[in-house]
Amino acid sequence: MAYVIAAPCVADYSCVEVCPVDCISPGPDDGQFEDAEQMFIDPDRCIDCGLCYEACPVLAIFSEDKLPEKWQPYAQINRQYFAQQQTGRTRR
Repeated sequence: MAYVIAAPCVADYSCVEVCPVDCISPGPDDGQFEDAEQMFIDPDRCIDCGLCYEACPVLAIFSEDKLPEKWQPYAQINRQYFAQQQTGRTRR
């Protein structure tokens, strides 16, 4: 079960720094990094280690099975972010 980053995210990048599999984007090498308002977790690469959850200062990261109802759409939003990256489309 992957972790999901939801709306409370303030893109402080703490999660990016601790992820052992580099599944959180945008990362420091991405062109979108400096302007990012939210981070995203690739559900296909996440190993469910929980390090990002522990590092998040605003409690915006949840295990997908514990995602609060009001943040449920963010599971799909995280998936879509990476699907768009693979097809070369840019996010809004």
